[in-house]
Amino acid sequence: MTPRPARNARSVVYATTIGFSAFTLLRGQLAWLREQGWDVTLVASPDDLAQAAARREGVAFHPLAMRRDPAPVADLAALAAWVRFLAAARPAVVNVGTPKAGLLGILAAWLTGVPRRVYLVRGLRLEGASGPLAAALACAERLCGLLATDVVAVSPSLGRELLRRRLVSPGKLWTIGDGSSNGIDVAAVQARIAGVDRDALRRELGLRPDDFVVGFVGRVTRDKGIHTLLDAFASAELTPRARLLVVGPTEEEGFETGFAALGDRLARVPWTDDVWGHLPALDVLSLPTLREGFGTVVLEAAAAGIPAIVTTATGAVDTVVDQETGLLMGVGDAAALVRHINALADDPEGAGRLGRAARERARERFAQERIWTGMQDVMTGAGASRVGAPEAARAAVGGAA
Repeated sequence: MTPRPARNARSVVYATTIGFSAFTLLRGQLAWLREQGWDVTLVASPDDLAQAAARREGVAFHPLAMRRDPAPVADLAALAAWVRFLAAARPAVVNVGTPKAGLLGILAAWLTGVPRRVYLVRGLRLEGASGPLAAALACAERLCGLLATDVVAVSPSLGRELLRRRLVSPGKLWTIGDGSSNGIDVAAVQARIAGVDRDALRRELGLRPDDFVVGFVGRVTRDKGIHTLLDAFASAELTPRARLLVVGPTEEEGFETGFAALGDRLARVPWTDDVWGHLPALDVLSLPTLREGFGTVVLEAAAAGIPAIVTTATGAVDTVVDQETGLLMGVGDAAALVRHINALADDPEGAGRLGRAARERARERFAQERIWTGMQDVMTGAGASRVGAPEAARAAVGGAA
């Protein structure tokens, strides 16, 4: 009988459900790991963006069809494909995030005996859910937490929520730095926006030089708080200078009437692969989200020197220091959003101070190599100081539940 080959201790399989997640959330991380001597394979549903991400990072790509929505027959087929792949590849580490890839990848890794199984929690879909759906989502999270050897929460507040809901054992929980799964390259953002003519960009978007532009960047869904943003722009108390720039695809119906009511106060960019190139048009970023894992878009804005108004929701609250690098508001509090927009519009010097402080915090606390090195420490069990080892993680996220 031919003996099975030994596992390569520096072999890792990363996975996201769809290519868009890999393309946007793993930029630079896989290439850096490859440079550190890791044999990296990316697993995602077969699409152009997944292949583009693998090419950009210089790593192997294994296509594996996964459905984002619940689909029992397709999910069983995907699990079988996962098991076959991992049994043949024999990686030492599996690092999976996003709901479906996380569940299937962790289960298959446990079934095939992968020694280190890292579950990266990018957010809790069960927040805001109720009834059987909430129960099913909680069961899935608990199963992932049970079968994983290590659970990484992408923000301290998300870690607290995982513990509060008893979804993970405190001894398995890690945090990396101050949060984020990939950090931000401030120098790269600055280089991209350096040559952008702000007035020309605004004209291209139908905005005027003296407008006070509030930006929203992300998926247009209720979870992202779009209804709160529209309520704020419908308020008679809002400064007449305010204009709204929405960058991102509409993934839920029901917002068209609100957008139409804004008329020329709205600029819309349904899709772009150059978010950074649109940042100079903004005076402030708004993230009125109901829940996040970590608000990465706030870091992108911060790197461009743009302050943000964000909610105190899980994962968002960690992205700013209130009154120092941005402003916090309650979830769904359109009146507070109006007050914050007006205050910044009336005080450009104060807004500038917030933006500069945000940029410095992004540079100091969320440097990409700091996050990447922390993730490597999780995958090797090194537990360096930049990573909250199990005991430190409990303190970092508010104590054991």
